[in-house]
Amino acid sequence: MGEQLTVHLTDMAHGGAAVGRHEGKVIFVPFGISGEAVRVEIVRDKGRFAHARLLKVLSASPHRVQPPCPLFGACGGCQWQHVAYEAQLDFKRSIARAQLQRIAGLPDASVHPTLGMATPWRYRNHVQLGVTPSGQLGFMAAHSRRIVPIEDCLLMHPLVKELLDSLDIELSGLLRLSLRAGINTNDQMIIFEMEADQPPDLEVNLPISCVLLPASGAPVTLIGSPYIHEQVAGRTYRISAPSFFQVNTCQTEVLVSQVARYLDPDPASVVLDACCGVGTFALSLAHRAKRVLGVESNAAAIVDARVNARDVGNVTFTHGSIDQILPALDVTHPLVILDPPRSGLSKAAVVGLVGLAPLRIVYVSCDPASLARDIKRLLPAGYELRDVQPIDMFPQTYHTECVAILDRRTHQP
Repeated sequence: MGEQLTVHLTDMAHGGAAVGRHEGKVIFVPFGISGEAVRVEIVRDKGRFAHARLLKVLSASPHRVQPPCPLFGACGGCQWQHVAYEAQLDFKRSIARAQLQRIAGLPDASVHPTLGMATPWRYRNHVQLGVTPSGQLGFMAAHSRRIVPIEDCLLMHPLVKELLDSLDIELSGLLRLSLRAGINTNDQMIIFEMEADQPPDLEVNLPISCVLLPASGAPVTLIGSPYIHEQVAGRTYRISAPSFFQVNTCQTEVLVSQVARYLDPDPASVVLDACCGVGTFALSLAHRAKRVLGVESNAAAIVDARVNARDVGNVTFTHGSIDQILPALDVTHPLVILDPPRSGLSKAAVVGLVGLAPLRIVYVSCDPASLARDIKRLLPAGYELRDVQPIDMFPQTYHTECVAILDRRTHQP
């Protein structure tokens, strides 16, 4: 520990660090870039590999740029502000390819160039802030639970930044604060999480909603409405305080379009949207299918989805875990959309999915490693990976959203 080395970096790893080798040992170097020679200090030695701290760039990559945020490197929200954006897109594609090769055993998988943003800043419609011991709001530091105080974040959409600027809070017992906005509707919401679930005293000068999110039980509306609205692909979606919605509205339009293109339902199709959230994919495709089924474990999201579907007659939403719901569904050969959490599918969910014998699976994943693992599980069940399309939902970070299409082989081995 503390040993200093010169390392030549040869790749970018899932997790954001650059990777090199020294005397056969793999060295992970955050804030390095593939192609650079760097001086590092070992901070954690795990035997076959080690984690190092970047001390000096000896030979800089042409992709190295000056990070515009003064907190970059201290705040854990971004990992790649030092990397030119076009290179970020290339690295995300190569990371997805590497995970498919290493985990799924697919060295020749078709992975398309990453679909990026014209302006990869000020895109987040939702941020969660922690509180320092002195009561300042901020983001969690990298690899730590320490809160780094902030006054701005270059990833916050202006509507979210407006909420942050409007805050003048002295709240004892505040655990977390979430700021949300409907980018295409101008709706704004502040979500409080308190130590004792006691509602704070509030005064606001903006037309916003404020909600208390208790550790258990239903959210409590303090001011305004318990939900916001957002518009995507011509539809308006209600999103309650506890409900998940993609943090990048602009790229969600791209994502919805890509899922529709890959799934390609026809008027006779039955579509199953597993982990359907507030119904974004299901409702965007309902007009092209005979019947759409949505499954979601989040109780607030399923209520939102049913409200969002009031004008759609061929969509049914079911509340429950896909582990339990999929085996009980009375459908065969559906077209399936999967959009699970970062951890991917459980073994029970894979078994339930395979039992439905889908004709096609379109898998939306925010983690290439869990995507590759689940694809590996599906291959022996008669599915083949056709294409993967990375979409950059999280510029300036290593996080990679991928849309994969798997088709059921016509002739089973």
